[in-house]
Amino acid sequence: MSDSQRTKPLPNNVDEQISNLRHQLSRNTECGTTHYNLAVALMGKQEFVEAENELHEAVDCSPSLAEAYVLLGGICLQRGDLEGCYRFNQRATKARAGFAEGYGNMAFVLLQLVDGKSDKEDEEKVDKAIKHLRKAIGHNKKFIQAYTTLGTAYFMKGLVPEGIKANLEALKVEPKFPVAHNNLAVAYLENKEYDKAIVHCDEAVSLGFEVAPALLDELAPHRKA
Repeated sequence: MSDSQRTKPLPNNVDEQISNLRHQLSRNTECGTTHYNLAVALMGKQEFVEAENELHEAVDCSPSLAEAYVLLGGICLQRGDLEGCYRFNQRATKARAGFAEGYGNMAFVLLQLVDGKSDKEDEEKVDKAIKHLRKAIGHNKKFIQAYTTLGTAYFMKGLVPEGIKANLEALKVEPKFPVAHNNLAVAYLENKEYDKAIVHCDEAVSLGFEVAPALLDELAPHRKA
């Protein structure tokens, strides 16, 4: 079954959808996809405890249902459990080879875990994140968030040119992706390429991105009258 089939948009009447799915499960409790769809509907109503139970049922019935592991990771993230989020996304990549989203999410968690307490440990986390992101992009060349997260990882290592390249790759996928424009504005400012920084900053603003006031202030003296 395709991802789109597993994640069908909910109808306007979510309660009716939930009722229908529960009825289906009363006739077949072993259908992982139905448990998963019920969890998605419950999450739409912010009933996270029950949704979490359904997701566990989903993976018990269908161990290869990688999307369910990702949602379990998302619930962990909401609780501030970064390590739990990482573990579930790791299980997603093991459940389905080449599952790009799982690799991207693991990389995101690793970058969040960089705390500045140990240069060596932080460097290892960033390097591992870069490895995961390269895998994610290898499996999905249009995974735009993976490119921008990769750019962030490179910036954290002080590799500004590599970070710029990653964000430019994101714009090849989606020219109007505001996060990439904001990241490029910061990077070009770092390189003292003020004209380029201003172009990308203005584009990010026009796309509705909330650019940091400090960035706007730093670029202000370099704008042409």
